[in-house]
Amino acid sequence: MTLGQKIAWDDTILPFQLDNADIRGRVARLDGVLDGILKQHDYPNAVEALVAEMALLTALIGQTIKLRWKLSLQIQTNGPVRMIATDYYAPAAEGDSARIRAYASFDRDRISGDDPFSQVGDGYFAVLMDQGPGSEPYQGITPISGNGLSASAEAYFAQSEQLPTRFALTFGKSTEKGGAEHWRAGGIMLQHMPAASPHAEGGGSGEEGLLLPADILDGDDEENWNRVNLLLDTVDDLELIGPSIAPTDLLVRLFHEEVPRVFDMQPVRFGCTCSEDRVRNGLSIYSAKDIEKMTTEEGIVTADCQFCGAHYRLDPTTLGFDAQNPPDGDA
Repeated sequence: MTLGQKIAWDDTILPFQLDNADIRGRVARLDGVLDGILKQHDYPNAVEALVAEMALLTALIGQTIKLRWKLSLQIQTNGPVRMIATDYYAPAAEGDSARIRAYASFDRDRISGDDPFSQVGDGYFAVLMDQGPGSEPYQGITPISGNGLSASAEAYFAQSEQLPTRFALTFGKSTEKGGAEHWRAGGIMLQHMPAASPHAEGGGSGEEGLLLPADILDGDDEENWNRVNLLLDTVDDLELIGPSIAPTDLLVRLFHEEVPRVFDMQPVRFGCTCSEDRVRNGLSIYSAKDIEKMTTEEGIVTADCQFCGAHYRLDPTTLGFDAQNPPDGDA
């Protein structure tokens, strides 16, 4: 692969369909997105790896939502890593880039040198979807699987959507010749087409009674699903993460007998929606007395964005619902 081809595939999501198996999927490669997310914070390595994995899951899942919609993934746990939150903002118009942001909340003193997922305790994995003004947000929750974050996402789709889903992910620090060390991530998502998935009732055969693909599929659908998953098992980390093989070539290598068909590539970038106006709007519900309690000894109110690290310094007399000196245009 040439340098130009590598750059073209970095920070992209490629949707595809396997016509012979009634299965759809996505291939994602993240590079600059992870740099944008992780350089804002001083995370321990284990936390960085978990955030990278969540960002990759967010890219793969988020590509399915419509223009202007927002998808959020979140885990809440009782472990050293208390929370990871990610957002995927769908493009505002066809051809635009989608945006991803993410951050983690953790107890630094409890982080150990063990594998990243050991820093996650018991808790839940949540999927939230905001379809915009005039619609009710959707939220689905499933317990965190003991097998990892991607397994938790698979359990969510099986339990809440009854869609057999599989993720193959890899992520880590990469150093290319002549370049600095940085994080890269790549992965494939497979999902059985919903029209072919029968409705399963009762408890499943998975962890804590959750549904598994075998509880949802039967006959030819189950055979197709198992065959394609065996093919995906042959993928290696370098194929997923790149940059030596293009996603289109990878699909042909893995699934040529399943007749893969690709669709328009979706570019993604790191992007945050925070702004001074949003901070002011968030503080508009407070009285002058409440604002006074938030004011520092320097006579200002400060606010920090957990996602991008932006720091805002605001005049307290311009804040709240009874501001003495509202900003220009608000008087």
